[in-house]
Amino acid sequence: MNKKHIAVVMGGYSSEFEISLKSGDVVCDFIDSNKYHIYPVHISKEGWDYIAPNGRKHPINKANFSFSDGTVVVQPDVVFNTIHGTPGEDGYLQAYLSFINMPQTSAHFYQAALSFNKRDCLSVLKNAGVKCANSYYLNEGEVISHEEIMKTVGLPCFVKPNRAGSSFGISKVSKIEELDAAIHKAYQEDKEIIIEKSIEGVEVSVGVFNNNKNLVILPITEIVCETEFFNYEAKYLGKSDEITPARISEQEAEKIRQEVKKIYQTLNMTGLTRSEFIIQDGIPYFLEINTNPGLSKESIIPKQLKEHGMSLTDFFDILIQNALG
Repeated sequence: MNKKHIAVVMGGYSSEFEISLKSGDVVCDFIDSNKYHIYPVHISKEGWDYIAPNGRKHPINKANFSFSDGTVVVQPDVVFNTIHGTPGEDGYLQAYLSFINMPQTSAHFYQAALSFNKRDCLSVLKNAGVKCANSYYLNEGEVISHEEIMKTVGLPCFVKPNRAGSSFGISKVSKIEELDAAIHKAYQEDKEIIIEKSIEGVEVSVGVFNNNKNLVILPITEIVCETEFFNYEAKYLGKSDEITPARISEQEAEKIRQEVKKIYQTLNMTGLTRSEFIIQDGIPYFLEINTNPGLSKESIIPKQLKEHGMSLTDFFDILIQNALG
């Protein structure tokens, strides 16, 4: 059998660099090495490098994404994209790979860019009838009107960077005096921010991927936080319980599945996505969609796959075969 060459890209330019390395390491560990040659590639502000087993770095030739393995030049057949944040989740890497005709495993560049921009994504989905929280938008340098913000979203509310992940820069605001500090914090991550009405209810998360032409919706996970919301500590430092399957009624679960299907198809997604909702009074309100969700041992998707009865090796194989087309 002719083994295909798979470059697993990880890292990136955002605050999520270390989290992405963990996801990339899991992918490298679980891709079927009998079927594929596996090459970890670190993308950082310092450079793009294949990391050889001896730890030596071999720079990527950006003309065609080839690199030396120490003896021969390797031309990958597929890039397995595990970068959270920029440039792997916001469309930049996908656009470059598309330009050089290199298949990759996550959403196409336009879909990645659209979904990474929370404001634009919400606009498209609201138009398609997806229920979302009321929101207010601010750009750095604009006048902050507390009155306008309160009129639109009220308290409590969430202040978020428009384009960031892993809950970096997010604050829950319960008193108007906390608003300016929360806005300042969000601006540390992005020049555009979004302020959303807080929806109180059960928070759930669900993974979806296409297996050839079939859409697979994974078991739904319920998120129970020790913290005020599903922030960095809750996600990565064990300050939350993630219960799969979620303790919700079948009727609520079916509503979530219908919404997830509508969102995936409306946005014309490919590859793996994970969407977050809050169920209030039996109605799911969409929060956000991730096109490169975490795959580390702490992450939700591996737990959902386990509940679904699918191994990581089989799952990664599906994503690679989809990319090969």
